[in-house]
Amino acid sequence: MNLDRIIAVRNNKTVFRDGDRVIKVFDNDFTKADVLNEALNQALVEETGLHIPAILEVSRIDGRWAIVSEYIKGKNLAQLIADDSGKWLDVMAALHCEVASKSVPALPKLNDKLHRKICASLLPATARYDIHNRLDAMPKHASLCHGDFNPSNITVTPDGTPYILDWSHASCGDPASDAAMTCLMFMCDGQNETAGRYLRLYCEKSGTDAEHIKSWFPIMAAAASVSGMPEKRDFYNRIATESEPDVEK
Repeated sequence: MNLDRIIAVRNNKTVFRDGDRVIKVFDNDFTKADVLNEALNQALVEETGLHIPAILEVSRIDGRWAIVSEYIKGKNLAQLIADDSGKWLDVMAALHCEVASKSVPALPKLNDKLHRKICASLLPATARYDIHNRLDAMPKHASLCHGDFNPSNITVTPDGTPYILDWSHASCGDPASDAAMTCLMFMCDGQNETAGRYLRLYCEKSGTDAEHIKSWFPIMAAAASVSGMPEKRDFYNRIATESEPDVEK
């Protein structure tokens, strides 16, 4: 394997390109079970027929676990949106709805993951208690949720086919939570107007009420506050404790 060309560096993992393959190498704090579970989750999503990179193998490289998948050649959606946001935000929202139309019951349950993350957050105990109760009151769903659905995780091939990357956070739950997380990621990057446009597009295409998606904001923000850079944690902590967080703020 050729590990000379780094294409991404993320928390505790490095992603390399080797010809027509992508090699995600995990740091030693990832156990065998962690890596095999991530590979399994992506393999399960492959079976839905969505356009995603195929898992090719799981291996060991210099004592560290690695997942090898196919390389998808194309343009990153983040750049395409920067060039023509009207067209590509619409494509992104339609793709998100396609994800939500799938069900993969064998994936981890989203609400269970969220409860664990809320417990691990640094929010005050009273805030955590309130958010746990909000989560318990949410309608139960079993749709496919990506967990990190943002433009940088979508590649559009030369023939115009969008491929969705990085399924490490995949779960089954309420798709409105996934849309909420996407809006929050835009907002965290200071793109409130884009977040508002995306929310409207997603609601139009999915038939979901915008208020229901926004009701997920504090819950998803509390869970997201567990990881990330300090300035992002500050943003998510603020959203988690606002009485009525909105994309317009």
